[in-house]
Amino acid sequence: MAELVNEIRYFHYISGVLEHQQADPVCSKCKAFANTLARMKEGIAELESVHVERIHTLPGGLMGLLEAARNRLEGIKPPGDAVGQKKAGNCKMPEGVCFIKLSKAVRDRL
Repeated sequence: MAELVNEIRYFHYISGVLEHQQADPVCSKCKAFANTLARMKEGIAELESVHVERIHTLPGGLMGLLEAARNRLEGIKPPGDAVGQKKAGNCKMPEGVCFIKLSKAVRDRL
């Protein structure tokens, strides 16, 4: 159950990051943003289908976190012609630093 709880908390976290970064003039047009958004939508759908029975027995406000994450992700429009902003010379963050990729990397540590 702890793994499922952490997954839900992660989706809530990353949905907030993506929701806020969609207003960023560089991130919102980046391929990393578009790819992460697509993967997170797929991830929530998979989590909900695999754990359909367990989700309904979640403690506390976890169901609310999951619903909020799903709604946030569904409300974000992916960029139409996304390109890697660093490769295009538009992102001036230091080498190896990406708001989206760093946030996505949290999931690998769960």
